[in-house]
Formats: sequence, structure tokens, C-alpha cells
Amino acid sequence: MSKIALTPHASGSGTLTISAPNTNTDRTLTLPDVTGNVVTTGDTSTVTETMINGSLGKVLQVVNVSGPASAVAKTGAGALEVISASITPSSTSSKIYIMTTLGVTGVGGSNTWIASYIYRDISQIKAGPYEGDTGIANAAASIATNFLDSPSSTSSITYKLMAERGSSGTDGWNAYQDRSSITLMEIAG
Repeated sequence: MSKIALTPHASGSGTLTISAPNTNTDRTLTLPDVTGNVVTTGDTSTVTETMINGSLGKVLQVVNVSGPASAVAKTGAGALEVISASITPSSTSSKIYIMTTLGVTGVGGSNTWIASYIYRDISQIKAGPYEGDTGIANAAASIATNFLDSPSSTSSITYKLMAERGSSGTDGWNAYQDRSSITLMEIAG
């Protein structure tokens, strides 16, 4: 059987009173088998970050890739890889927050719609917004897409920013790697 020892503080002059609540129900309070402080509702300094899983929700690592100063030209339909980045999560419970910016221009025609997509390895995980119509024909545009992924992996993962002409026709378009970027943030889960 464990013993309970109450040790007074040598220099304290106050009295510590432990009192029972007014109850008609039997209750058992079990103290944990660890050294530490008992926390009360009036406590303002005893709770530490590690007591509440201090890493939960924190950014553990960041990978950012901006493209080289070149354009990737495309004519007609079909997806095109613009830029990619790889990250290795430290835990299967981590989430990866992906932020992308796609710099594009339409070439010719007045109905040039460009869509951005995010791929995890070879699978599309997010269809981004379309940008275009007459605003992108022969003009520059920037398309931002973001997504919170739960890959459940500790292996290296490659995320890709893909782009595709969403409108009909054979007019070309350019994706500018130097105006495009992808940022990956591992969030502790």
C-alpha cells in the first residue's frame, strides 16, 4: 500500500486546507504517478506547453520553390507541370499545407481559361480556380491555390503545381515558372 506524506514548507506561515465538497456521492480522486504540480482553476503559471502536447498545430518545416526564369509553353488541351517541391513528413499524423501561385498568360483568342491543380505524386488532390476569359487573353494573370493535405506518410512526397487550358480552342498559353511558386508546410497533427 502506498503512503501519503504531507510535507510542510519550512518558511511558509500560511495554512494549507484541503476540504471536501458538499456531496452525497462517493468520489475517488487519483493523482498521477509522476512528479509535478497539481493544476487548479486559479492557476496562471503552472501549465506548460508540453502538458498540452506543445507541438500540436505547429509548423515543423517549410519548403519553398520558385521556378527558374523561363516560360513553359502549351498549345491546346492537356495538363502541364509547372513547378514541384518535395517534403518528408516527420509523422503520419502531420498535415501538409500547400500554397501555390501560378503565373500565366493567354496567347491569342478571346476565350482563354487557365486552371491550376495540385497533385500529390501522380494523384490530383485539388482542382484550383479558373482564371481567364478576355482578361487573360494576351495578358498576364496570377492564380493562387491552397490546400490542406493529410498524406498519412513519413516517406518523401512530391507536390506538383499543374496547369491546364480549360477553354476550347487551340490557342496557346504560357505558364511562367519565375512567376510561379509552391510552398509546403508540415503542420504537427
